Amino acid sequence: MYMLKRRFRTILFFFTRLVIGLAFWEILLPRIGLRKISRKGQDRRFVEAAHNYRLLAIKMGGVLIKVGQFLSVRVDMLPVEVTDELSGLQDQVPAEDFQKIRQLAEAELGVSLEESFFSFEEEPLASASLGQVHRAVLTSGDVLKSDEGDIKNVVVKVQRPDIEKIIDVDLSAFRIVSGWLQRYKPIRKRVDLPALMEEFSRILGQEIDYLNEGKNAENFWEIYQGKQGIKVPRVIWRKTTKKVLTLEDVYAIKITNYQEIKESGVGLDVVARRLFSSYMEQIFEKEIFHADPHPGNLFVIPPDASPDGTWQLAFVDFGMVGRIPESAREGLREAVIAIGTQNASRLVKAYDKLGFLLPNADLDLLEQAETKVFERVWGKSMTELSEMGHADFMDIGVEFRDLMYDMPFQIPQDLLLLGRTIGILSGMCTGLDPGFNVWESLRPYAEDLIKSELTGNLDMWWSEIEVFLRSLLSIPRRIDSILDQLERGELRVQIPELQAQLARIDKKLQGFSTSIFFLVFFLGGIQIFLAGYSLPGIILLVISLIPLVMILFR
Repeated sequence: MYMLKRRFRTILFFFTRLVIGLAFWEILLPRIGLRKISRKGQDRRFVEAAHNYRLLAIKMGGVLIKVGQFLSVRVDMLPVEVTDELSGLQDQVPAEDFQKIRQLAEAELGVSLEESFFSFEEEPLASASLGQVHRAVLTSGDVLKSDEGDIKNVVVKVQRPDIEKIIDVDLSAFRIVSGWLQRYKPIRKRVDLPALMEEFSRILGQEIDYLNEGKNAENFWEIYQGKQGIKVPRVIWRKTTKKVLTLEDVYAIKITNYQEIKESGVGLDVVARRLFSSYMEQIFEKEIFHADPHPGNLFVIPPDASPDGTWQLAFVDFGMVGRIPESAREGLREAVIAIGTQNASRLVKAYDKLGFLLPNADLDLLEQAETKVFERVWGKSMTELSEMGHADFMDIGVEFRDLMYDMPFQIPQDLLLLGRTIGILSGMCTGLDPGFNVWESLRPYAEDLIKSELTGNLDMWWSEIEVFLRSLLSIPRRIDSILDQLERGELRVQIPELQAQLARIDKKLQGFSTSIFFLVFFLGGIQIFLAGYSLPGIILLVISLIPLVMILFR
């Protein structure tokens, strides 16, 4: 109990310092007119905070690692410096004492490990924040028959002792911290932190229920049963409880072990394409996806170890599985078609359907920005994008500075897992193949969706024709309205970019005129005072303080 209380205080103390620093630098200093000082060194402070959190998470494990992994893809609410620092946080912690693992596993299975398995390795194959995995061999009576041969080599995933208590303590501390951060408007307007915490708690609850993970693994096995190139382990239900999960051993070459993959005769670019296409199939066809695609959960089974002599992509760890909500299906479909056809207008509408846009987002400006992005980056590989000159991105940033400042995006809670998965997936595909072209990989799915749209949706066709006819019939009336405004001298032409420039010029002129007033009163007061007229001179000097204060606070 003492260790849990100490853990709670450690987490709370860390975030107390973090929040006090945030309040001082990001709230207090700008409000007293010291915004320039606040911004100086801001990136360094963000990186330092993220680095300190990463060190704390590695040391303490538990929920801290999971939170760091989630935050590493929240580019909609955190600076890129923070997400980059957290992206290296892997779910690897020191192994638990084997005797504690033995006691928990035997209590769950009801018999000793020697009675339950023919052999059981004490050294863990993998050790994570919530549990660890050991290799084992089933007894002859428990061997599972399958089309690919008898399954006797397994891995046994055992939950860490007292992990439920640790999760409760960590979540209690994080709920307090999220309440503090929710008071900060820039965070509050982008994400509902209390709702996010509840969603995170729900996901964690599912992840530590190994019966639920076993059901997920079985669902994926049924999806890929008989499909060449994808391997999902079978569940050994006789040896599975809420805290112990026994699966077929499909561990092979880790997907980030590039050299070993190449030596096995498998091309890295081929692996990247199969990985990407498998996820596209899961998301757009099956509407259920493996939501934890980090390197420790994906393996390449080489041709010489595969029953049919062809290499396979193996998935493990189904504790975190995402489902596409019905409300998001149409939006995702629209987004893929929009990207595949370079349709900026349709992409903005897809953002809106998905709930990605904050209220009052400037849709027209966003559409212009997306069009410009398509022009600059379409067809480029990830390597080519990384080699684009700083000036290319600066041009877009300068042209759409208002949009970049407001950043009107958010990731809805029900799409949190999808956002995290896509973020990790894109990084893994690029790591495998620096020339990986996401545009070309998305094109086949966009074409299939467009074909289905053209051939199978008569209601959509009729609605589009109806909109077109209404627009066509309204043209004469709109032309008459424009001509009437022109005759009355009421026609106004709005050029947003020109208006923005004029507004900035007007603001500068106001500042310039205020400066002139200050100089007139200040110099005039000095001249009159030196001429011997003390009282009028002092009055003018006092008056000069008014425009001076206006200049300082401007």
